[in-house]
Order: sequence, then C-alpha cells, then structure tokens
Amino acid sequence: MPIIESVEQLETLYGRPGETSLVKELDRLIPEYAALIEASPFAALATSGPEGLDCSPRGDLSGFVRIRDEKTLLMPDRHGNNRVDSLRNIVRDGRVGLLFLIPGSGTTLRVNGRAVVDVDPELCASLAVDGKPARSVVVITIEAVYFQCARAIHRSDLWNPRKHVDADSLPTPGKILARTSAARIDGDAYDREWPERAKKTMW
Repeated sequence: MPIIESVEQLETLYGRPGETSLVKELDRLIPEYAALIEASPFAALATSGPEGLDCSPRGDLSGFVRIRDEKTLLMPDRHGNNRVDSLRNIVRDGRVGLLFLIPGSGTTLRVNGRAVVDVDPELCASLAVDGKPARSVVVITIEAVYFQCARAIHRSDLWNPRKHVDADSLPTPGKILARTSAARIDGDAYDREWPERAKKTMW
C-alpha cells in the first residue's frame, strides 16, 4: 500500500487550501472568536512531553475558559484523578492545542499557543466555583486561532439526541478497572460509589 512520505505528495493529492481556509487564522482573538470561547462548556486540551502526547477533556460551566486579553486565555484546573498528564507536559514543553466545542453548533474553534501553570492564590480564587478555587490555572498565550468548518460535526451527527448511545450498553468504568487491575479493584463498588463521590468533588 503506497504511503505518503512528503508534503509535496500530500499537496499533489489534496491541492492547496483556499483563501477562506487561510484568512480565518489569526494570532489574536477578535470579538467573533471570543464569543465562541465564551459560549463553550467543553474543550480538548492537547499537550506534548518527553513521554509522548496527551489529549485531555476539559469541561465546566459555559465560558469556563476566561479571556484575559486578545492574546491570553485562562483555563482553570479542577479536581481530578491527580494524573496531571497535561500539566506535567506543560511544565516541560509549553506547546498546547485547544479544540472548543459548543453544544448544538457545528462550528468549533481551534487555538494553538504556549502555556504555563500558574498557582497564584488570587488568580485561582478568581476562578472559583461554589466557593472552591481552581487548583491551578493554565495560562495560554495565543499563537494561532481559527474556526473549523462544521463538516466533522455534521458527518458525525454529534448533537442529534436520536443518535445518542445508550450509556447502559457500554462498559462501565468499574468494569474496565476490574479487568485492567486483574480484579484487585471492585468494579461494582466503584460504579456504585462514583456518583456520590463525584458530587462531592466536582469542583
């Protein structure tokens, strides 16, 4: 099977991007891009480190990523599993990529830039929810921002409730943990206790 091994081969296959694909990319926010960030309750955060790549889901109340200015975003880090894969990468390689999703909208927003992890108490407190400050704040300096066309969302029919998968038909986290731990973890107990545990540690 032929393998593409050069940019020239890619360009021969796909051609060059059109003007609309290029002019949309900026190095700072405009009001229209800011509006998309403020409406988004979910983003995927991509990072890179010595051990490899990571892509982490980040979700909160709509507009949870705060806009400090046209070049700077503030993303609070909440309670989690303490793996800190993304943060571990950022402190060693500040390059990040963000993909913002907006429920019901086909338009997504992509941001590339560099980030640092800030634990200033006042900054963390300013991003508190239910009186609980952020554990840290990922401060992102924007290098490129642009919207992504809606084809992927439309192809997947992502927001169509009639296409939503029945969660009960999927393996539960407890079942997965029981298998991956060779049954050292009681999967049924994990699933049973998770809703209450999550309620207490959501923020």
